[in-house]
Amino acid sequence: MRKIFIFSAVATMMASLFGCGQAAKNVASNENKTSLDQPEWSRNAVIYEVNWRQMTDEGNLEALEKQLPRLKELGVDILWLMPVHPISEMNRKGELGSYYAVRDYKAVNPELGTLEQFRHFVDKAHEAGFKVIIDWVPNHTGCDNPWVEAHPEYYALNDSGKMFGPYDWTDVYKLDYSNPETRKAMTDALSFWVTQMDIDGFRCDVAGEVPTDYWDEARPVLDSLKTGGVFMLAEASKPELQKNAFNMGYNWPMKDVFNAIAATSGQNTYNDHVYPVVNALAIDSLLAEQATTYPSDTYLMNMITNHDLNSWEGTEFQRLGNLTDAFAILSYTLPGMPLIYTGQETGMNRAFEFFTKDKAPEFEPRNEYFTFYQKLNDLKHAQKALAAGEAGGEMVRYMTSSPNIYAFSRSVDDSTVTVIVNLGKDSETVEFTSAVPENGENNINYFTGQHEELPTVMGAGEYRVYVTK
Repeated sequence: MRKIFIFSAVATMMASLFGCGQAAKNVASNENKTSLDQPEWSRNAVIYEVNWRQMTDEGNLEALEKQLPRLKELGVDILWLMPVHPISEMNRKGELGSYYAVRDYKAVNPELGTLEQFRHFVDKAHEAGFKVIIDWVPNHTGCDNPWVEAHPEYYALNDSGKMFGPYDWTDVYKLDYSNPETRKAMTDALSFWVTQMDIDGFRCDVAGEVPTDYWDEARPVLDSLKTGGVFMLAEASKPELQKNAFNMGYNWPMKDVFNAIAATSGQNTYNDHVYPVVNALAIDSLLAEQATTYPSDTYLMNMITNHDLNSWEGTEFQRLGNLTDAFAILSYTLPGMPLIYTGQETGMNRAFEFFTKDKAPEFEPRNEYFTFYQKLNDLKHAQKALAAGEAGGEMVRYMTSSPNIYAFSRSVDDSTVTVIVNLGKDSETVEFTSAVPENGENNINYFTGQHEELPTVMGAGEYRVYVTK
């Protein structure tokens, strides 16, 4: 669903936590450590958002299943399917309606297929080594969900005593979590998909609009239903959600920093939104803030696009321009887990229709974007330093004379990854002002496989990723 624009900057914290050549430590206290045990399979994983309606010409499970070998070759690990439930007809938006107006929590959208076909898809995805999570809409239902008639007490009422949709979401009614029965019904519906469909977890829409104590009570129930527990992603940037309930949250603020840097560099061509004037140092400010506010060993999901951004804020190319690839590099190498959205691996530079069927991306023949993201996925998998959470390498920042050059390394054991990007609008001299990254025979340009010296000049949007051999 749509979200509220957030921009965060804490420059004073940056100075203390991101000193030149010093590790950027998570200063969260032990009392602020997540209570969740992050599954080992998630540490170096890549998540792929499946817009199932638009991913194939058919827009159904049978066609989606045929995409599994290509996605395996791409190298993604978690398949997040946008809501698979039937869509309400009452107050429907557009021809096919919004995925997020759920008519029945225990059924599959007829566009997509049947429950039996969905279980078959999950089984095939598991056989191929994927984890499968589904998009869950807990804050509201469609206006003709059976609960509206059978259990009106589940719903919140406005000042006029009527059911209502939040914001401009006129096709839904908001649920009332002060009612224990609403909570029971929602947990029962969530449990169905774990026990009957064998999914591995949920991406929870506008999770922050639902009381945190509901998630805290629901999570143990869901974990009890599956060996190893479930994996939970919150569409929220709300640290308290990740204390006991969610493995990962949205890094909306980092996306906003990326947008602001690109706009400052003259790269945002989508609209006339006014962004703060910032440079690459804003990344440090945000990381410093997150280190003190989020529980330790929790994850944030980094992205340059997703379904909301693509449909409502512009493609990654419209927002980030010639810095797109550099920001993609950062989404993979900064702490957290990277996201790929349907079509991103083709370099698709158009917005999908949201309420009707659209043309599928052209996945074949494979192009340079497939190779680029496949290479990044391999990097994420191979380098322990890039693991999410406490298992990953702490960041060491290398300051330069230019505020547009962002340089850092992350190291764990024998794994070291060094990244240098130019996020400015012009070529920049790369002049380190104190500590310097390793620069010798062991330095290998990851994308060329060649030994090379550190750059002395970098063009706008240029990037280097080095691995140490």
